[in-house]
Amino acid sequence: MVPRLLEKYRNEITGQMMEKFNLPNKFAVPRIEKVVVNMGVSEGLQDIKILEKAIDELGSITGQRPILRRAKKAIANFKIRQGSPVGCKVTLRRKIMYEFIDRLINVALPRTRDFRGVPLDSFDQAGNYTLGIAEQSIFPEIDFDRISRPQGMDITFVIKNSKSKEHSRELLRLFGMPFQTKT
Repeated sequence: MVPRLLEKYRNEITGQMMEKFNLPNKFAVPRIEKVVVNMGVSEGLQDIKILEKAIDELGSITGQRPILRRAKKAIANFKIRQGSPVGCKVTLRRKIMYEFIDRLINVALPRTRDFRGVPLDSFDQAGNYTLGIAEQSIFPEIDFDRISRPQGMDITFVIKNSKSKEHSRELLRLFGMPFQTKT
């Protein structure tokens, strides 16, 4: 079964992008290569159960088992030793990635309190987009009664073949990303 957003990309978005930016063929159209979901858990240093709970929640949100992230360097001010667990991350590709993007855009983001859209200025120089979410409870896979503490996460859309931020912004807009409107 082909995900709904992948079909939309193949049938509608590529043609619209080629027409708008005068791209020579469909292989020059920007595409989402992967989505990286990162959850930093600083309290995991004191209590490993908090980190395990975060790994389980991130796994249920994304549908893929997260990997444990460890500190690369020791930072004395934050009482972090080299090699100590500091978070978890998941890299989503192909069908799972499109299913996650669909759930994020159509289900999770509208459930955010006082939601007015995602910021327009979160693109880097390569055209990748990073979105910060304050609570994991906006995802329907998480049982609100079983949450011990709110946990934020960063979601990065890695976009391939993007010539500029405008190309990436237009691609995500065509996917249905609700950007803030300037007033």
